[in-house]
Amino acid sequence: MNENASPDEKPSQTIMIVDDDKSMCDLVQAALVLSGFDTLVCQNANQAIERLHERNVDVVLTDVRMPGTSGLELCRQIHALRPDIPVVVMTAFGNLETAVEAIRGGAYDFVTKPVEMQVLRMVIQRAAQHRSLSEQIRLLAENQEHSGDFPDLIGQSEVMDHLRDQIRRVSPSDAPILITGESGTGKEVVAKSIHRLSGRSDQPFVAVNCAAISESLIESELFGHAKGSFTDARTDRKGLFLEAQGGTLFLDEIGDMPMSMQVKLLRALEESRLRPVGGDREIEFDVRVLAATNRDLESAVESGDFRQDLFFRINVIQLSLPPLRSRGTDVLELALHSIERFAKQAGKQVSGISKPAVEKLLSYRWPGNVRELRNVMQRAVALTQYDSITIEDLPEKVREHQPSTVFIGGDDPSELMSLEDLEERYIEHVLQAVEGNRTQAAKILGVDRKTLYRKLKRKDDED
Repeated sequence: MNENASPDEKPSQTIMIVDDDKSMCDLVQAALVLSGFDTLVCQNANQAIERLHERNVDVVLTDVRMPGTSGLELCRQIHALRPDIPVVVMTAFGNLETAVEAIRGGAYDFVTKPVEMQVLRMVIQRAAQHRSLSEQIRLLAENQEHSGDFPDLIGQSEVMDHLRDQIRRVSPSDAPILITGESGTGKEVVAKSIHRLSGRSDQPFVAVNCAAISESLIESELFGHAKGSFTDARTDRKGLFLEAQGGTLFLDEIGDMPMSMQVKLLRALEESRLRPVGGDREIEFDVRVLAATNRDLESAVESGDFRQDLFFRINVIQLSLPPLRSRGTDVLELALHSIERFAKQAGKQVSGISKPAVEKLLSYRWPGNVRELRNVMQRAVALTQYDSITIEDLPEKVREHQPSTVFIGGDDPSELMSLEDLEERYIEHVLQAVEGNRTQAAKILGVDRKTLYRKLKRKDDED
């Protein structure tokens, strides 16, 4: 083991070397230690099995030909005892039959003797990474079983822990909440969680998408109407505010609400009273209003597309939902949850994700966020012919995605850019990352919105 490792360093992975040839063990051990691995040497298979009960091992590297129990039999025993530990087998050059037998016995990979140390290091690194990803997926699957108060808010990232903590604190209050975030981040899921943890949980939760209702119908949809108030009003209708009486009304995509309706909504919220279309009296209501938007409402207020007084009224508390690309390995937990759900619906035995597919899911930017990931997993479950999702089951845009970077420049003076050009490119990169949300971009850049607008205006004037 590496006795001089700093206590603050991430623990290195441990490779068990099993070979009766001491000189071979010393050679392999030296190569792996130089690559940053801890090593554990065993002289035979029986000793290896004993040490596996005592020590946490990430990869086993074993020779095939050893006195007593062979490396192939050891491979089969480890596969039965600890299928999570990848085994790499060393076999004589040209002995393909032995290599095939090892793979059938559960070996992760094989290398041929005489061993090329560079090749060995690469194989061990791949096996160790495979082990790490498998362990990560196992832990994520376990987390799904212990979701507590938030069965639908999946993910163990720091930003999701912070979001759940905020929801716990704001749910008991009746204060209006504005939920912001890109399309597909789960704003309605958050709204339902708030309702479930509130004192109104035994009363109705009513959701409406303000962008999906025409301007001529939205007032009737929200406030109701009296019989005969317009051509198709054949009966009285009480509207969504009164349907949510005592409970929670969720106004999704409130940023797309027509200006004429914004005035009426503001008055209703301030007075807790509404008048149905064509009605002759006002009706009191007791509803907690949650609103959500994927638009930059502060910019919409400045441009005159959203009323400032209504913005202040609905934005007493604001919850900002993180985009999926900023949530790290939450992608895997969400993917596993979706696989389980869609496999059950389809009656298929699909429960995992191959390592290459995992790497693609983690590197893709997910512009459609959780909604897009869910759709990709539904497609993958429908297409796959195996018990795990493979890279071939993913759509081309995910398979072929290459992570983008902001290129600063090399050492050649002719390649270097001015500070102004660098600033301009980085601003463009940030705006692209936040889907054009200038308020969010300004926060990331550490400037106020007016400064950002001025910089963008300067660029437009130059163009």
